[in-house]
Amino acid sequence: MKNKYQILLFLFFILWACSKKNNSNEKITSPEDSLSTYLSLANDINLPLEFKHKYNQKAFNVIISQDNDSLNRVNLFKVANRYYNMSDWKAYKDITEIVLERSISSKDSANMAKAYTYLGDYYGSRSVADSAFLHYFRAEKLYLRIGDHYNLAKAFMSKASLQYNEGIFFESEIAVFKALSNLKGLKNVNDQLYECYNLLGLLYNEREEYDKALEFQNKALEVLQDKSIPSELQLRATSYNNIGFVYFSKRNYRRAKFFFEKGLAENNLFKEKTILYAILLDNIAYCNFKLNEDKDLPEQFFTALKIRDSLGLKAGIISSKIHLSEYFSSKKDTLRAIQYSKQALLMSRNSNRLRNTLEALKQLAIVDPENASAYSKEYIKLNEQMLKAERVIGEKFSRIEYETNEIKSENSNLEVQNRTLVYVFSFCTLIGLFFYIYKTQQAKNRELIFKQQQQIANEDIYNLMISQQKEIEATRIREKKKVAQELHDGVLGRMFGIRISLDSLNKIDEELAAPKRKKYLAELKNIEQDIREISHDLSREKSELINNFILILTKLFEDQRNTYNSELIISMDSHINWDLVSNTIKINLYRIIQEALQNCNKYANATTISIEFKSEINHLVLSISDDGVGFNPKKAKKGIGLQNIFYRTEECLGVVSINSSKNEGTLITIKIPIDQKINLQTNDS
Repeated sequence: MKNKYQILLFLFFILWACSKKNNSNEKITSPEDSLSTYLSLANDINLPLEFKHKYNQKAFNVIISQDNDSLNRVNLFKVANRYYNMSDWKAYKDITEIVLERSISSKDSANMAKAYTYLGDYYGSRSVADSAFLHYFRAEKLYLRIGDHYNLAKAFMSKASLQYNEGIFFESEIAVFKALSNLKGLKNVNDQLYECYNLLGLLYNEREEYDKALEFQNKALEVLQDKSIPSELQLRATSYNNIGFVYFSKRNYRRAKFFFEKGLAENNLFKEKTILYAILLDNIAYCNFKLNEDKDLPEQFFTALKIRDSLGLKAGIISSKIHLSEYFSSKKDTLRAIQYSKQALLMSRNSNRLRNTLEALKQLAIVDPENASAYSKEYIKLNEQMLKAERVIGEKFSRIEYETNEIKSENSNLEVQNRTLVYVFSFCTLIGLFFYIYKTQQAKNRELIFKQQQQIANEDIYNLMISQQKEIEATRIREKKKVAQELHDGVLGRMFGIRISLDSLNKIDEELAAPKRKKYLAELKNIEQDIREISHDLSREKSELINNFILILTKLFEDQRNTYNSELIISMDSHINWDLVSNTIKINLYRIIQEALQNCNKYANATTISIEFKSEINHLVLSISDDGVGFNPKKAKKGIGLQNIFYRTEECLGVVSINSSKNEGTLITIKIPIDQKINLQTNDS
């Protein structure tokens, strides 16, 4: 009856998988197919293996054509993981080697170390212990170099698991404690703490320190209180199995069975971890056998064997057949007992599993007394071989560490020598560069001194021009005052004469006085007009010659317009009283404008240049702007031209603001303090 239920359950599972397959086919035909979809389907436990393999290959085809960046390498690792889950070891190794190659070319130490870990897992699965150990060791060194303590702990655990599987228990224990040391102080590391405590429990059980084994297995269970650890890993079931095994080693079969059954009762165990399900089922059956509770035997043994056989688990199949041999031996069915033992022996020999071979020989010696002597001799011989092999592999591991460290030491020496050569070369280069900069700076300083001397000479010439121009203007003003005075006095004399003549008309008859009065009034109008014209002419000329600085600037602007094609726009604030601006400020302003125009003509390629003088409260503001190519003021501040502008502004106690950027033109704003009160008083007068 039970077999019928199992058949029905199996048929239901097949129908459900086919349904999933149809759904997945609908997914991939939709236009929303993407890399994430392929990766998700490749990891779907409900799909048949061939479909998962196909989706993973599609994901790889998308990824391999992409650029070699960090995301690309992460996705390649995902593909490798899925091949690992499918036990496609060749594809897993090929993808990992591609990631390693890309990581090396990108100098990505973290992913190089991860690839070495994956390769270690590959060689471990292939039972090539020395290659697995070498790759784990390489990963360990890289993680140590980049200071990744979490992954360094994982590398130590990979080594420890490998050493445990090879029977090198002491070194395995040391590696576990190194892992725990690296995890100390880190957050969110409960998954690794579990691995450490679990392996320590297994190690102490092998050494028959059962109390310590149970202590660490219980610690591992406590860690699983962390809900962030995925339940589908079935770690709780794993711990229950390991605790049960400790009690089994202590021959407390009842207690062992309790924990095996507790592990088997975990939700979704068969679906999420079929291998562990088979182990627990076989362990329960073996406990029942030891407890002489034959109710579910040998069906439990056969069910576990069937599952293991379907998954191709050779070690599990051998173990199940040895247990079946023990069971049938207890039932006096010697033929079947010998049959299962021989099957186990043949399989273990073909798989080169010495431990399994030893177990099969031991069982055959019990169930086949006639040939027990031959089996015992072979057992002793193989046991010695196994012990020797364990010593050899331990020595290999030590030699790998030693030789790798030697190579590292040689590389370090080469690095030191290369570093020394680099330092010497760098030192010589720096000395040469220093002399070059020194000579260049000397030349620049000489050029700057020459320009400063030239500017001082220009300023002297300018001051002389100003002085001469002032003298000329003063003379002209004196002459004009004299002329104005003479005109004024002459006109007054005429007016005085007319006034006297008009007074005399009061004594003449009205009829005779009328024509004369008209004549005198007409003459008065002429005098009035003469006075107005003279006054206006003098006033206009005075305003035009109010300051020769404007004339000099005008000449500079005219030269600019005549020589260059750029449009020059000038704006002068009429409220500026130039008489109150000192010659020093005028000279510096003239030179600043001259320097700015020169920069615009040389470098800016401007089509429009604007110069504006503006009067602000207690300040005279000069703005020079252009629509040229612009520049970076931070990089250009060391130029002599800009240094001169800053120097001249500081001499006037002013401040400079330069706003410019690439292709955005340039604006230079200079603010110079001026005593506005005097300005206003002069304007009022």
